[in-house]
Amino acid sequence: MSTKTSGEDALIKPKDGLSYVRGSTQTPLSDATVAQFLRETMERFPDRPAVVFREQGIRWTWREFALEVDVFAAGLAALGIVKGDRVGIWSPNRVEWLLTQFATARIGAVLVNINPAYRLTELDYALNKVGCKALVTADCFKSSKYLAMLQELAPQLADHAPGDLHAPRLPNLRIVIRMGDTETSGMLTLSEVIELGRTTLDPLALDAIGADLRADDPINIQFTSGTTGSPKGATLTHRNVVNNARFIAMAMRLSEQDGLCIPVPLYHCFGMVLAVLACVSVGAAMVFPGEGFDPAATLAAVSEEGCTALHGVPTMFIAELDHPAFASFDFTRLRTGIMAGSPCPIETMKKVVSRMHLAEITIAYGMTETSPVSFQSSTSDPLDKRTCTVGRVQPHLEVKIVDALGQIVPIGETGELCTKGYSVMQGYWGDEAKTRESIVDGWMHTGDLATLDADGYCNIVGRLKDMLIRGGENIYPREIEEFLFRHPKIQSVQVFGVPDPKYGEEICAWIVLRAGEQASTEEIQAFCHGQIAHYKVPRYIRFVDELPMTVTGKAQKFVMRERMIRELNLQQNGTA
Repeated sequence: MSTKTSGEDALIKPKDGLSYVRGSTQTPLSDATVAQFLRETMERFPDRPAVVFREQGIRWTWREFALEVDVFAAGLAALGIVKGDRVGIWSPNRVEWLLTQFATARIGAVLVNINPAYRLTELDYALNKVGCKALVTADCFKSSKYLAMLQELAPQLADHAPGDLHAPRLPNLRIVIRMGDTETSGMLTLSEVIELGRTTLDPLALDAIGADLRADDPINIQFTSGTTGSPKGATLTHRNVVNNARFIAMAMRLSEQDGLCIPVPLYHCFGMVLAVLACVSVGAAMVFPGEGFDPAATLAAVSEEGCTALHGVPTMFIAELDHPAFASFDFTRLRTGIMAGSPCPIETMKKVVSRMHLAEITIAYGMTETSPVSFQSSTSDPLDKRTCTVGRVQPHLEVKIVDALGQIVPIGETGELCTKGYSVMQGYWGDEAKTRESIVDGWMHTGDLATLDADGYCNIVGRLKDMLIRGGENIYPREIEEFLFRHPKIQSVQVFGVPDPKYGEEICAWIVLRAGEQASTEEIQAFCHGQIAHYKVPRYIRFVDELPMTVTGKAQKFVMRERMIRELNLQQNGTA
């Protein structure tokens, strides 16, 4: 059954032949803070399952989860964390991540999402850019030794009492809270903070803090790489993420009867908003298969937990479909979910529907700066619309597609997609100039090239900005180019994306070496490892004598890309 009435349907269709649509306003916006959002759900469904972390053996009801959040919030408050303080979270998908997300919201602190794949340079930048006062961190994840990197940036940890760090390279950081019970010099264990919270917990005091919080207060900073080479901190409010989560859940027809399998990372909007907060909005259970994505663990979680919904980027669904034991798992309860994060191969979408029982799976499109979803297909949309488009505009949002002069283009014509409404971020933290460049008269310029059809369905056809997407990760070539320029042998470099059947796009670098120098692909890749995130390390590297340029001296990346596609015999897949 459709989730939209015929009247609502008419509202979200373009008028007068122009590529402009406005979402339904039938469902009012919420003024709830994230903490109020959780409390309302806890009061409605106190004894229903809320949180399952299979790898950690944790199963909580909504009442149990809300209590654990309050305990950790009390612990953070006792350490001196107050409204507006920035608290970083650097961890894979663990229950501690979830606790930190809601505990910071409970006391009005601003959660700073730090990519688990970050290395020294990126961590240094992120912590200092937003002035993190505290950091909650895992010990390690895969090849990332988090504590060792922190100790390299702040060797003073060895000499300072926990909670009183003074480190020249991290001047704002005072508190480091490490996960696990092992004691590390200069750091508190998370268990100690929880115990402090249990002894100091005063729900009335927490409620008094909450009474001072407003929906338009900043509550989250998510880093999105910039074309200038440095990540930008998109600053989101309670209103941004709470309402976006509500409308995402509505499009999926989620309810307290559903269980959502969440293999996508929490540090990303996909995990934090499209998954966690969407579940909170309706009381659906959150099921986490493990710390990082593993196809077997995800399939087992879906099968054994009886999940009715599953999220993932296309790469994840491809890995699940290709798993040798795929046929042994039970998908009969699966119904819906979201495929998003990068362009979705049409054939993959069809297989997911037919082989995984996901008849009502949806496609979502957005960007971190818009909290993130602005377009989403609904469970009732025809299959061709769910495989070849990113759906229709979300409620309470306006979207237009404009040409280079800012004029709205006719239906079917290509232009830059711009979004306006409650979901647009507050701005980039500490960067008014970049904020003004991106948000003009309330319109967020996405940098994506799109078309809109007569029924209001949107298709993303390219990118105005020089960005590529590898396995759901937004990557800006300029950032990698800036880093590679540090190599003493490199004279000039251009980075771009080429098609890849697994990740959607792979990173390629064309490099001109300095006169008399020689280098290998392995040498350049080794230079990157440990300094930038693994997914930013170029897979393909070509050493050339010169770069193709325009008459005005601009590098022609499209020429490089076409040559690499021919050289590597790559195929460009059709996508939505």
